[in-house]
Amino acid sequence: MRNRPAVLTIFFVLAAAGMAAPPVASGQSPDNAWQAPRTAEGRPDLQGVWDFRSLTPFERPESVGDQDTFTEEEAAQFTQERLALLDKDRPGEDGRIPLSGGYNDFWWDYGRQLTDDLRTSLVVDPPTGRVPALTDAGETRVAARRAALGRDAHGPEDRGAFERCILGFNAGPPMNPSAYNNNMQLFQTAGYVVILNEMVHDARIIPLDGSGHLPDGVRQWRGDSRGRWEGETLVIETRNFTDRTSFRGSGPNLHLVERFTRVAADTLLYEYTVTDPESFERDWSVAVPMRKNDLPVFEYACHEGNYGMLNLMVSARAEDARKGAR
Repeated sequence: MRNRPAVLTIFFVLAAAGMAAPPVASGQSPDNAWQAPRTAEGRPDLQGVWDFRSLTPFERPESVGDQDTFTEEEAAQFTQERLALLDKDRPGEDGRIPLSGGYNDFWWDYGRQLTDDLRTSLVVDPPTGRVPALTDAGETRVAARRAALGRDAHGPEDRGAFERCILGFNAGPPMNPSAYNNNMQLFQTAGYVVILNEMVHDARIIPLDGSGHLPDGVRQWRGDSRGRWEGETLVIETRNFTDRTSFRGSGPNLHLVERFTRVAADTLLYEYTVTDPESFERDWSVAVPMRKNDLPVFEYACHEGNYGMLNLMVSARAEDARKGAR
């Protein structure tokens, strides 16, 4: 069976070219006159559904050079051009509208506006607004993953984790704006926080009791997370990733630090720092403002009952049989 990856699998892998100082999100500093509501334990109340859609590019476009923010005129033009691109029909190779796949981007949900401070990238460090170069080991890892896309798939385990509904391509960790399901719901108790992603309805249950990470030999799809409070900010450290996942070229020894700060009644500032010297030439940081969403998070069924995978494998076996009979 030829491994024809789903669009979302291709999107994620090709995007992967993939205890640190906290990132600084320019223009997103909290209003000193405003204080977050408190839980019964006196901690900042971060609970609710948060929407992290954004038209702001993940990395700074080369066309803007060293400019870290758009002017208002540039922002209006960029937004207009981006939205027009999303609404444009995409014909097939023969010039006709394809019968499968997305014939346009209208149904995607990338968001419709830039960050309030009109940043040119979600990457805030390095100052270039771009992800640092990969090391030789990182380049090798990315090349191997790209090559795997063209290999024959002999069973469901050979298909991608996103296609198998094991992981969500924007759910992380870390979380990043993407094509759809850009919502997460955060729950708090005295000893735990829970991050429920709309994408693949996966939940991270994160202890706040100071307990240590799992032994190094225990590796998990979404790593092993431990949280703590630093003043108004919830800090989550995650390690123990498996070598079967990668974020923009990262390896299993990725050390991720996420920071959640409620800076306004309707805004949760989400920041993260990637530390992986085996994969990147330096640490790098991202800041994503999340907006309060008063609507509920609905269950994301992926392909319910995994019938999509069953049908894919059955039809591929039938195709193999036809080829063998020729």
